[in-house]
Amino acid sequence: MNDQSGSLHLRVLFEAALEDYKQQTGIELAKHPLAERLQDCNSVESVTAILREQAQDFKEFREKDKVLNPLKIVLTVLHRLSSTTDLAQAVGLVCL
Repeated sequence: MNDQSGSLHLRVLFEAALEDYKQQTGIELAKHPLAERLQDCNSVESVTAILREQAQDFKEFREKDKVLNPLKIVLTVLHRLSSTTDLAQAVGLVCL
């Protein structure tokens, strides 16, 4: 397979994958804001900078779960305790 036919074959596969993704998710990747930003890149450094920014945003997003998950557990326990009628009345008497 020469370079030109190999490139054409890769392009056909890539376009088919994009179309398949669009049909499965309803998202056209070429119009995604990140794809649009990457299209404006003209160097390895500019692509790397955008990907680094995305990685940092994802890291910050994941770290929120480290705080919210334990809080959710505590709130679930407190909600269950307050939902128990006898316990809710006993706690109410202690608070008075």
